[in-house]
Amino acid sequence: MTGGEAHPEAAGMREPAHTPPLIVLVHGAFTDASSWTRVIGLLHGAGLTVHAPANPLRGLEQDAAYVRSVVRQSGVPVVLVGHGYGGAVITHAASGADNVVALCYVAAFGLDEGECVLDITSRFAPMPSADATVTAVFPTGSPDGPGRELYIRAERFPQVFAADLPPQDNQVLAVRQRPIAQGALTDRSGPPAWASTPSWYAIAAADRMLNPAAQRFMAQRMAATERVLDAASHAAVLSQPAAVAAMIRAAAGRGRSRGDGTHRRLLS
Repeated sequence: MTGGEAHPEAAGMREPAHTPPLIVLVHGAFTDASSWTRVIGLLHGAGLTVHAPANPLRGLEQDAAYVRSVVRQSGVPVVLVGHGYGGAVITHAASGADNVVALCYVAAFGLDEGECVLDITSRFAPMPSADATVTAVFPTGSPDGPGRELYIRAERFPQVFAADLPPQDNQVLAVRQRPIAQGALTDRSGPPAWASTPSWYAIAAADRMLNPAAQRFMAQRMAATERVLDAASHAAVLSQPAAVAAMIRAAAGRGRSRGDGTHRRLLS
């Protein structure tokens, strides 16, 4: 710097502060965007901007296309977060959205190319949820006729989805659950965004919907930064929101740097 040049700080000019990315939260099957309520409050408290769109739950391609449109239209860097089936959606959606800087999975499906949800669940020991669903018919407007969608039986909901939540919470969750189209479970994923995007994974250690061993397998396959949520059910976003929010904050702070492909672990 020459004698005639002023230091930017001395002249009252500072480098612009880093703007945190937008956090987009994608819910999974048998729930809705309100499942993120406690996490949203904590993220807002940390000064982050959050959007929790409704996941259609009609099919992987359709659901991913919707989430991808939300991300692209934001026009800003995005940390994309998926819970349960929402993980399959963000994996597929982010591969076509250049502004996704990090991915976060919460007890979620991080599928590889050509995989479907049932490929993962059938690879590991069956969970109590295997016989807890009931099917219903819904109109599709298609010449092929109506489709079929899945619900969790109300009496089984606490056991398989949210065993670590109070009975009164489970009563509400079971009543307002959103079904998933049966075909979504066999839809094949495209190239996985986690192959080229830094990823974080919260493993729900007491999950009875998605085998924790399957979660660990997917987290290690994507070389994600892991956070183990001890005693957490599949409803970890509601039962352990502080841990989930902490993982998302870490991703938001480091999302602009590419991972080195090594396996990392955060203390739970």
